[in-house]
This record gives sequence, C-alpha cells and structure tokens, in this order.
Amino acid sequence: MTTLPTNLDDPCYHDDAAARAMFEKIRWPQGPTCPKCSKIDTVAPLGGESMGPGWYWCSACRFKFTVRVGSVLERSHIPMHKWMLGFRLYASSKKGFSAHQLMRTVNLGSYRSAWFMAHRIREAMDGADQGPPLGGENKVVEADETFFGVSERDVSWKYLNGIGWVRERTEKMIVLTLVERGGRSRSFRLDETTAAEIAPYLAANVSRHSTLATDEGTWYAEPGRAFPEHLTVAHRRKEYGRGRASTNTVEGYFSIFKRGMKGVYQHCAEKHLHRYLSEFDFRYSNRIRLGVDDAERTQRAIRGADGRRLYYRQPRSRAA
Repeated sequence: MTTLPTNLDDPCYHDDAAARAMFEKIRWPQGPTCPKCSKIDTVAPLGGESMGPGWYWCSACRFKFTVRVGSVLERSHIPMHKWMLGFRLYASSKKGFSAHQLMRTVNLGSYRSAWFMAHRIREAMDGADQGPPLGGENKVVEADETFFGVSERDVSWKYLNGIGWVRERTEKMIVLTLVERGGRSRSFRLDETTAAEIAPYLAANVSRHSTLATDEGTWYAEPGRAFPEHLTVAHRRKEYGRGRASTNTVEGYFSIFKRGMKGVYQHCAEKHLHRYLSEFDFRYSNRIRLGVDDAERTQRAIRGADGRRLYYRQPRSRAA
C-alpha cells in the first residue's frame, strides 16, 4: 500500500514528476485506470513529447487522460507538487489554512487561484466521507446546533439620517452537527431549528440503533422517539452532564470550528458554508485519536478527489 512521506522535504512536495507519480499511486493503487470506462488492462502510456509527461491512452474507449482528469484537479494549471503541498497543508492544519496564506506558502500567482484551489480541496474532503451512518448499538451520538456569522437571506433596510438606506443583517447562519462519541462528525447548514428540518438529517446520518444525546431543544423531542434512548441535558438550569447525558463532545467540536472560522477565515459567505463544514468534519473524523496521522489524512483527502469536479462558474449548456 502506498504511504505518503511524512517529511515535507520529500521530492513529491517540490518536484512535479515525483508529485504526479505519488498522485497516481494514491488514486490508482491497481494501476492507471481510465476515468471514462473504468478499465485498467486497456490503458497504456501515451508516448511522444508533444503531449507532455503523464498522459495515458485507453484503447477501449479511445480516451486520453492524465491523473488530473475526473478529479478536482481537472483543467487546473497549478503544478502537481503545489497541489500535493496544498492537500497536506489543509489536512494537517487543525483550525484551517487561509487562502492568502496558501498563496504565500505555495507561491501561487494570485489570490483567486489560491481561493479556488482551497475550495477544490474542501470538495475532495467532502468526498472522502463514504462511511456508514454515525453510531450504532451501544454507541452515543450527540446532536446540537450553533449560530455563526450572518445569514445573507435575512436582510433588512434601515434609513439613517445623512447616510440614507443601509442594509442591516440580524440573523445568523445555523449549523447542525452530529458527533459520535469517540468517532466521526457530520455537519449541515439549517434554514431553521424545527423538528421537520432536523429529522431528515438524523434519519440519514445516524444509525437507528444509537443512543441520541441532545440539549433540551423542543425540536429534538419528536425525532428522538425514533431511537432506543434519547438523553437530554437542561442547559438553562446550568446542567451540562448527568451520567451518559451530555453534549460536551459536540460542544468541543464547535469550539474548534469557531476558532478556525473566526481566527483563520474571519468571513464566510453563506453559499460556501457547507464547504468549510466539510473541511472541519474531515479533519475531526480523521484525527490522531482515531489513528490517522497527517500523511494518512492527506492521502484520504486525495482519494476523495476522485470522481468530483468543482467549477468556478457553472458551465454553459450546449443549447445555450
């Protein structure tokens, strides 16, 4: 099994050919695979200097490709070794890594390139979570919501003398996080805190054999009946733990998330919030306590890049 080097002085972090070879080993452990027809035995290296290094040809579907094709790296002109280092930086930075810092560290040409590269890496991190639902028999899953930033949908206008009409934002974005004690996490942006809004996320992401632990929020009462046991704590009465009933684990997740969002990223548009949630979920679900070091975490993110694309703008349809 291919193991990504832990030493940042390794050639794959500063040499394009070595980085491309490492990407191929991680993405294609069985050998070069056609992203169009998924065949292996019909793929061969494409000779000739005109195409450049790293090109392959599938004789079955007559498709030419590199390791970038069919992944978040497709059609990117950023060198492969910079992609490798970018994946490593985002996988190993507990509270995030800003696009400005990425631009300076990796020596990218513009902030726009760094910003788009960061979002592509987050897209790969979202694709890395292919595991089963959280929890299971004899396991506890904590659920809680937090408020962050300012929602762009709830905007009011106020007239100020000498200034005129100004936009006034009052509502915050709502984040729901599900955390398996000693395990993984999954987070989602909510439109509102109601049972009807939260129930589908619990049904799709938490095993029905789990014990659910929440605070006293009334919106958890109805969805909680679907689980064998629903434990609650009353934060209004300064109760934070009673036997197995607590939400301390998910509160710990929120502390990491908010420190990163406020201290590193500082601002997050509502339309991009789900990408940042994927980033923090990925690192939390692949942390040292679960036996995943920085190198393995980077590999898992690269594997998650397979079969995913992210466009800066949505491509026009052919009929347009």
